[in-house]
Amino acid sequence: MSHRVLGSARTAAAGPLRVTPVAGRIGAVVTGVRLSGDLPDGVVVRIWDAVLRHKVLFFRDQHHLDPAGQVEFARRLGEPTAAHPALPPSDERRHGREHGCEHVLDVGDAGSRRADEWHTDASYTDRPPKAGVLRAVRVPPHGGDTVWANTAAAYDGLPVELREVADRLWALHTNRYDYVRPHPAGAGRRRAPVAPVTFETEHPVVRVHPETGERALLLGGFARSVVGLSDRADAKALIRLFQEHVTRLENTVRWHWAPGDVAVWDNRATQHRVVHDFGDRPRSLHRVALAGEVPRAVDGRRSVPRTGPAARAGG
Repeated sequence: MSHRVLGSARTAAAGPLRVTPVAGRIGAVVTGVRLSGDLPDGVVVRIWDAVLRHKVLFFRDQHHLDPAGQVEFARRLGEPTAAHPALPPSDERRHGREHGCEHVLDVGDAGSRRADEWHTDASYTDRPPKAGVLRAVRVPPHGGDTVWANTAAAYDGLPVELREVADRLWALHTNRYDYVRPHPAGAGRRRAPVAPVTFETEHPVVRVHPETGERALLLGGFARSVVGLSDRADAKALIRLFQEHVTRLENTVRWHWAPGDVAVWDNRATQHRVVHDFGDRPRSLHRVALAGEVPRAVDGRRSVPRTGPAARAGG
């Protein structure tokens, strides 16, 4: 099936909304829609249904969007969060001044660490975002692609024996290695070497998706140890074993950005990373994250925050 038509709803400058898969297990291009906060409810429902099915959607030529318009579109899909959970109020205000909204994070900020390690956004918090909306503002003519992986397909592809092991495991996620760092006072555009707010959360290695019921592997670069396993070498080996299933090429899709492109992904069933092959050429992409739920394990238990604002507030 080369494409499917998701109804006949139209916007002012669009034809029928169509979803065309671009890889076997993840990813689809959506055409026939001009993204905005004024989309008809039926179109929004169909877009979200496609997100749940394909895990990541790509919309080309959305040049009309600015930071405020991006946030208004994102708001139709969920509740936007602050730009980044570890940014102090001063940095949140700076992001608001620079990008027009406190909800917008520039993931191409030259002061940040490279986001070139596989990760699920903010998985070190007790409520990782349910989704992300990423808009290409300035991109190199070649290089700088982003790759997404389907963590539900990765779980489904595990041998039964490994699924049974994964279902019982919990991992500790921490932001000690996050690519976003706050500005130290008086340091201009430089970043502090360590974030002042440390998050640590115990998550099930397998989470049950709250909308689809799918089981997905919750790992990535923020998962650094296995709960209850004191031997670090054994813990790393286990994490590597399941992580390598996530990033198998068959479970991935790679997107080459053009200015005006927008990607929307289900953060509860994916990981992603940038391909850092563009040297020092400018690359600026604006992300809006949508508030998520506390992950639930196969046995019904919920994730447990160890440190961080959510833990101090009682989760």
